[in-house]
Amino acid sequence: MATVTLKGIRKDYGAVQVIKGVDLSIDDREFCVFVGPSGCGKSTLLRMIAGLEEISAGDLMIDGQRVNDVPPSERGLAMVFQSYALYPHMSVADNMGFSLRLAGVSKEERRAKVGEAARILHLDALLDRKPKELSGGQRQRVAIGRAIVRKPKVFLFDEPLSNLDAALRVQMRIELARLHDELAATMIYVTHDQVEAMTMADKIVVLQGGVIEQVGTPLELYHHPRNLFVAGFIGSPKMNFLPAKVAGINEAGTTVQLASGATLSVPVRSGRHKVDGTVTLGVRPEHLRLAAEGELTGEVKVVERLGGETFLYTQLQDGSMLIVQADGEVPTGVHERIAMKLDPVTCHLFDAEGFAVDRIQRHPLANLRRLPTRKVS
Repeated sequence: MATVTLKGIRKDYGAVQVIKGVDLSIDDREFCVFVGPSGCGKSTLLRMIAGLEEISAGDLMIDGQRVNDVPPSERGLAMVFQSYALYPHMSVADNMGFSLRLAGVSKEERRAKVGEAARILHLDALLDRKPKELSGGQRQRVAIGRAIVRKPKVFLFDEPLSNLDAALRVQMRIELARLHDELAATMIYVTHDQVEAMTMADKIVVLQGGVIEQVGTPLELYHHPRNLFVAGFIGSPKMNFLPAKVAGINEAGTTVQLASGATLSVPVRSGRHKVDGTVTLGVRPEHLRLAAEGELTGEVKVVERLGGETFLYTQLQDGSMLIVQADGEVPTGVHERIAMKLDPVTCHLFDAEGFAVDRIQRHPLANLRRLPTRKVS
């Protein structure tokens, strides 16, 4: 059992509020990711859970016990930092077992625990090497191994892949997902990279300005963002936003008129928006379809060819930019004019205050989540 609960957590630095009353529950064996732009408070929140930052107000509960005043070493947590922080003069085995040595664990027990962690992380053949003889990915695995040997209640990761190149980040994402499944452990992970959040998390916590914007499964946030910030942050490339005016509201949805003059009936419930009011239409790049005629037309300014898919950065008549995801073999080039067709079912609508208008029918995969399985001995 390893649950983490935050109740009204705040962090103040003098008159500056960094964390502004966070309420959150993290379940046993859950992989929870804190994501948001730089300065949103995600690392500060993680450090408060670890005990490295004092909590200004609120209660932090681990397994139902209040731990605000419990020293970091007694909280049953292990933290992996962005920096590997390995001792250069020690071998991999000694680095991984150093905390056990400080705790007075016998040499035989240390060897057994280090050996088990090395097996899990595929470091068996590297135990006698020094950190300078390892790649960046191997060093990060040693840092993770140092946490594993302590058998903590909760693993805390503070942007552990930021120092790795693109290929290694992909490989380490796979390793961490596998590790979570094998250890059946509770993990809290901080990143500014929403791709990491989408690919690894059971639960994503989107933070902005010290407050939680939305909590949910990756697909729930992707298909049903709560507001414009979440919609623009989750997804790569990000969602396109188009200004629109409400032309009509009925039981089937809301009809909006775009700047181009085209009208579209979006299947959303009636909300705070009113006829003639301003709203924002959101559409993801993969939901725009190239066609001979469509609601939108524009000139392609940039073409990104990635092999299996192509992104067309298109300037509309009003000067706004739109990203279109097309097939990798599409022959469209720079300065060509294209027409784009919108599917109302895939569009999102946001009211004048930036909040999403509820869709009439939820996406069938929105609540899909990866459930960790506990190994049976």
